[in-house]
Amino acid sequence: MYRLLFDLLFRRMDPEKAHHLAFGWIRAASAVPGLRTLVRRVLAPRDPALRVTALGLDMPGPFGLAAGFDKNAVGIDGLAMAGFDHVEIGTVTGQPQPGNPAPRLFRLVEDRALVNRMGFNNDGSAAVAARLAARPRTSTVVGVNIGKTKAVPEAEAVADYVTSTERLARHADYLVVNVSSPNTPGLRNLQAVDQLRPLLTAVREAADRSTDRRVPLLVKIAPDLADADVDAVADLALELGLDGVIATNTTIGREGLRTDAATVAAAGAGGLSGAPLKERSLEVLRRLHARTGGRLTLVGVGGVETAADAWERILAGATLVQGYSAFIYQGPFWARRVHRGLAARLRASGYATLADAVGAGAAPVSAPDGTSPDGAAPNDPARDEQ
Repeated sequence: MYRLLFDLLFRRMDPEKAHHLAFGWIRAASAVPGLRTLVRRVLAPRDPALRVTALGLDMPGPFGLAAGFDKNAVGIDGLAMAGFDHVEIGTVTGQPQPGNPAPRLFRLVEDRALVNRMGFNNDGSAAVAARLAARPRTSTVVGVNIGKTKAVPEAEAVADYVTSTERLARHADYLVVNVSSPNTPGLRNLQAVDQLRPLLTAVREAADRSTDRRVPLLVKIAPDLADADVDAVADLALELGLDGVIATNTTIGREGLRTDAATVAAAGAGGLSGAPLKERSLEVLRRLHARTGGRLTLVGVGGVETAADAWERILAGATLVQGYSAFIYQGPFWARRVHRGLAARLRASGYATLADAVGAGAAPVSAPDGTSPDGAAPNDPARDEQ
């Protein structure tokens, strides 16, 4: 049914307009008394085997929605209704900004991919903080992803992130520092350890000043980092006592696409997400797990389409898994299919809990302290289930 709707309606529309239309339907449905509760009962993870504890938070399942879909915290309850066990909002910047000129979102349908150069279009941290403060607290885990305002010089980036942190940390179940979008000039320069260290230190201090509870802090990195730079970020995260790393953001690469060259060229610059990102994101995740020895919470995102993809991320070391682009291609029952498939894989694997499976398929590569992660891989007869 959704595939027919996609082909007849959404595929014929400008992608950004289609996004606003679909998101509007989700928000409208969640506002109907009783409907949100009913739909969530059907779509949300209910299998007790899927429960996870991550970042000090208890969640009904490991699969959530990545940042970018709800930039302004206007549809959290609707997205939770769709079955996502956590919702990451943003990216939110210190100041409101319109983002880059349209068109700025493109589909590569043959690759089940998107290209975006949105440019952190959002209402700004003050407006988003007010919206979060007015929202009744629910069981939905809400992450807040923060980035740099485009107009702020790179030399003043730390202060800009601190402004957002001071406004948003008290409303976040966890906080993410985004230094990996390709659509804000100079942003990825902040991934260099000499610039990332003072930034993360300042954000941690600002979060601690802003609330009397410790808000978990993560950093989101790009798939385009060299392996040595991935290792450096992992080492820094351990050094600073970060809670986790999200791997990965979108890529500027265009290798191996099936979409014709003219269509790719017409899409132009921006971050590529979706299926083509799958292998590199998985490589980065595995490297992070090997480097940190399981001492950080890793969130696997990038090219996750099926339960098989999510399970592969868990075996590679991810405690939580996120998706985004496949939501556009697979529709409102996507999160339920992923969670149900994960439950089947968990039972077939012989592991008692998801926590037991985290990192169990990783290669036994020594971590920096000389320890070796468990290299045992489980049987997975349900591997081909979609």
